[in-house]
Amino acid sequence: MSKRDYYEILDLSKGASEGEIKKAYRKMAIKYHPDKNPDDSSAEAKFKEAAEAYDILSDGNKKARYDQYGHAGMGQGGGFGGGGGGMNMDDIFSQFGDIFGGGGGGGGFGGFGGGGRRVRRVKGSNLRIKVKLSLADIATGVQKKIKVFKLVNVDGVEYGECSTCRGTGQITRVSNTILGQMQTSATCTTCHGSGQKITSRPKGTDENGLDRKEEVVTIDIPAGVEEGMQLNVSGKGNAAPFGGVPGDLIVLIEEEEHLELHREGQNLHYDLYVNFIDAAIGNQVEVPLIEGKAKIKIEAGTQSGKTLRLKGKGLPSVQSYGSGDLLVHFNVWTPQKLSSEEKDILQKLKDSENFNPQPGSKDKGFFKKVKEMFS
Repeated sequence: MSKRDYYEILDLSKGASEGEIKKAYRKMAIKYHPDKNPDDSSAEAKFKEAAEAYDILSDGNKKARYDQYGHAGMGQGGGFGGGGGGMNMDDIFSQFGDIFGGGGGGGGFGGFGGGGRRVRRVKGSNLRIKVKLSLADIATGVQKKIKVFKLVNVDGVEYGECSTCRGTGQITRVSNTILGQMQTSATCTTCHGSGQKITSRPKGTDENGLDRKEEVVTIDIPAGVEEGMQLNVSGKGNAAPFGGVPGDLIVLIEEEEHLELHREGQNLHYDLYVNFIDAAIGNQVEVPLIEGKAKIKIEAGTQSGKTLRLKGKGLPSVQSYGSGDLLVHFNVWTPQKLSSEEKDILQKLKDSENFNPQPGSKDKGFFKKVKEMFS
């Protein structure tokens, strides 16, 4: 099932400002919040869908990538937390400090949740890797198995309550102002909002009870990706302590240089060097494709600089909007070393009235003499 457009989800136009995006998300979050719609799976799905749309559109880099490539540009699992089906409610509530003020828990959401606060689940850090692709990989899409060294959870870690926030994940401060007492809440800097601390951990693990190990990650790369594009593989980054949410794996695309073809967007370019005899009398030659070859006809009288377009022989669009073309650029090649016999033949041709024809002439006499001498 294809995903809905993020702008459509939040009822926005593509040119919406940062403020309009935040306002639209706040409206949707209030409307479909689980505390207002208990046991309503449809409302919960829309709540998660709105959170994913906001996560993408509120981030300048993600928004630019989405505007250019659509959902394909967000990689596997889409955006926030791995897509609508894999959304984590704790992650969603962690957004609310930005949208609704306060520390970001359930109680900070306009009074929902009975005034209590949700302990924040810590998210692991993202990993970034580079993947090199050939034009053949890009033309069809490819599945890559990549080894990554990442932080993982291990058995034997024991937890206790954070003494700084007393297990709430929040630090509350009360200050006196001219308007009276003001209460503010912020995420606990000791436990990073988890409400827990590690009391015992196995030897060899870090301060968060995590160990670094190698893992093979399978990445599905869509056809048509480009140099510099980033794909997001949700949940394949570093693990988080305290049973938190794993980070993501950010995959940076690099293109391997092709020996004969040059890419510009969806189009491919090939420089074909033609000897001046074939350019004069015509011939049939083969040009390379990404896979295989194609036969093309060199028309008699072909000049340097001519371009032949082979429709649909380029690369597909990452958004599945068709394929580009292969543009064959003709370059008439002048020989640099000639035998005495060849020089004599060309010297005789030089005196021909058609050897230096005027623009627009058919050059028939010249073509005939070349054909007779070299056949």
